[in-house]
Amino acid sequence: TVEILNNLIAVKIKNRINKINYVIENPINTQQDLIINHTQIAKNTLFGKKYHLTNITNYRLFSDHIPIMDYDALKPYIIKSQHNQSNVLWPGKIKWFAKSSGTSNEKSKFIPITHQSLYHGHFKAGKDMLAMYLEENSKSRILHGKSLMIGGSTSIENNNNYRSGDLSGIIMNNLPFWAQLKQSPSRKVALINDWEKKIQCIIKEISQQNITHMSGVPSWTIIIINKLLKKLNISHLDEIWPNLELYIHGGISFTTYKESFNSCINKPINYMETYNASEGFFGIQNKLEKEDLLLLVNHGVFYEFIPIVNNIELTEKIIPLENVKTHIIYSMVITTNGGLWRYKIGDTIYFTSTKPYKIKIYGRTKNFINAFGEELMIDNANTAIHKTSIRTMSIINEYTACPVFHNDNTGAHEWFIEFKKEPSNIVDFANILDEELKKINSDYEAKRFKGIILKQPIIRLMPNLFFYNSMKKKGKLGGQNKIPRLQNDRKFIDELISYL
Repeated sequence: TVEILNNLIAVKIKNRINKINYVIENPINTQQDLIINHTQIAKNTLFGKKYHLTNITNYRLFSDHIPIMDYDALKPYIIKSQHNQSNVLWPGKIKWFAKSSGTSNEKSKFIPITHQSLYHGHFKAGKDMLAMYLEENSKSRILHGKSLMIGGSTSIENNNNYRSGDLSGIIMNNLPFWAQLKQSPSRKVALINDWEKKIQCIIKEISQQNITHMSGVPSWTIIIINKLLKKLNISHLDEIWPNLELYIHGGISFTTYKESFNSCINKPINYMETYNASEGFFGIQNKLEKEDLLLLVNHGVFYEFIPIVNNIELTEKIIPLENVKTHIIYSMVITTNGGLWRYKIGDTIYFTSTKPYKIKIYGRTKNFINAFGEELMIDNANTAIHKTSIRTMSIINEYTACPVFHNDNTGAHEWFIEFKKEPSNIVDFANILDEELKKINSDYEAKRFKGIILKQPIIRLMPNLFFYNSMKKKGKLGGQNKIPRLQNDRKFIDELISYL
């Protein structure tokens, strides 16, 4: 029976490739049809009547009628939806809201999840992801075992008129039966609220299973892997999971985690990146030998892009997909079948290709250091840290960085790093990191000139599990909470250090 189910799933998924390829070849028409469809569906909602969606027949009218919005602008509509009001942002009542915390020091946002955004967005993208993987790997046995999913909390809060929780919890509560059969941990374990108790139960359950692929945020997945290895007194995952072939990751950059994963798995496996958020499923790494992501243009999301020049968003120059150019940093604006309208998601990307449209994630609009005019972005930091760890033969578990200010108006970047394998010489590590940052970022190099403005990086060695224990004390354990890599002030790190 299991073999028949596997074969049926494989055939159905592979049949999706023709549809996927058609959309890849017709992205602009797909996007144009999508936005007109969205406006006509929502024209009789509260939002639709205010912004006269019934009159919108093209992109120019769309951009003229609706202002660019952030969460605060949409919040009054979201609150109305939560108070059981129908036809506010999207037709009908919205029953689900994803609590999106973003970085660990931000308050929760409630992102509306409609039937359309869940099934024609997240679930559809998940099926397409499997189709793309099987197309690339014809000999894959991925469907002959279980998928280990390390998400955030899967507990759901039942409010008077709606239900809310992490996106992973909403997905778990709506999975089709065939997907539940393939999923691990079990629903019972997944619903445990206490993160540490949940980790122990996950370890007990998965150690006896045939895990063929894993998915989740790297920072939390590696914690569970290390605890599993220690609990079973083994060195590598393939000792218990010989058929493990794929790790699907997203949420944060994988660059600084890859060496940690490689050290835990004593054989080559495939790594596949996705760009999935509470607001929508945006991208999939469709070619495993290339790091860029295929932009998903037919999954309920209409895209617009704001160019960023000298760290300033040129909002007046916002453009649709058809006008983007490669290697320009853009802030992403989305309109979705979840009722988000011209919503600034807070992420920055750049295009590596326009035939097909492929992107790389650059960072968060708030995730940078620019205390001295150096404009250090998250992509720069991850790349420099990764190259430095290779050159110093070290392995990094976690890091965060922020500015430190001196009395003479100069300063430096202070890097708080938790190593899995420390470098032999921390001074060499600091020098090489400084060198790599200069190669990548000309503004950083200019501010480091003779140390007049910006001094040598300061490296702080943090004890084992420092970030895990600090997040635990903050009540922020779980896959939904992320360590912000860069901050422009010391608020976050000062709070973490206070827990030492």
